[in-house]
Amino acid sequence: MRILLTNDDGIHAPGLELLEAIAARLSDDVWVCAPLDEQSGAGHSLTLNLPVRLRQFGEKRFAVTGTPTDAVNLALRKLFPDRRPDLVISGINGGENLADDITYSGTISAAMEGALAGIPAIALSQAQRTSGREAGLGFAAAEGWAARVLAPLIDGPKARRSLVNINFPALPAEAVKGIRVVRQGLHDYARGSLVEGVDPRGKPYFWFGLEDVEHTLDHGTDLEAIGEGYVSVTPLQVDLTDHAALGALAERYAS
Repeated sequence: MRILLTNDDGIHAPGLELLEAIAARLSDDVWVCAPLDEQSGAGHSLTLNLPVRLRQFGEKRFAVTGTPTDAVNLALRKLFPDRRPDLVISGINGGENLADDITYSGTISAAMEGALAGIPAIALSQAQRTSGREAGLGFAAAEGWAARVLAPLIDGPKARRSLVNINFPALPAEAVKGIRVVRQGLHDYARGSLVEGVDPRGKPYFWFGLEDVEHTLDHGTDLEAIGEGYVSVTPLQVDLTDHAALGALAERYAS
């Protein structure tokens, strides 16, 4: 099995290093193509107005001067002229990607780029806390649970143009309660903090913060699963059509 690894934290991120070690247990044909620098929050952006450069860091390790989407897109076009990867894995992100994080996340967007190309894709993220009992745990849960979460996804049937979003709670591996397959939850980013300041040249600036983001802990969501100490597994699809609304909307335009 040929596996392509990527992320949005950059080629030198510790989460990617851990993912490489995990992937090496699954295959002897593991490639890496990731952004050169951190691209958190880049979403599914594609660089169109600047050249993207490809740099090599090892036999099968590459970085691009662009976004996570650029990394996967360029890898598929340039690095695999003979045979495309069988699987794209993005991560392991340093920080959770839950609920509406999906629309902003470069980690998930990199996996989505693989799904758009018809390649099964998985995104992995590790929730992390900077204060309290969970502070300083790093990627402990991901290290202990990633292999057993990935196994059913790799061995089972794989739907085209779909991906799976996996998050690990900020807990020691032995404290994780298990795995839950859940739906996407809901964040309210409009209520997140906004820091205002003035730069040394006297010009105002704004810095978006995430500290005050509100979320709804509905039953059966990824937010609830992580909050209760479980690994969350959420299947996603590239097709964003609201199929339930098609009929009602069509009636509005009917003559």
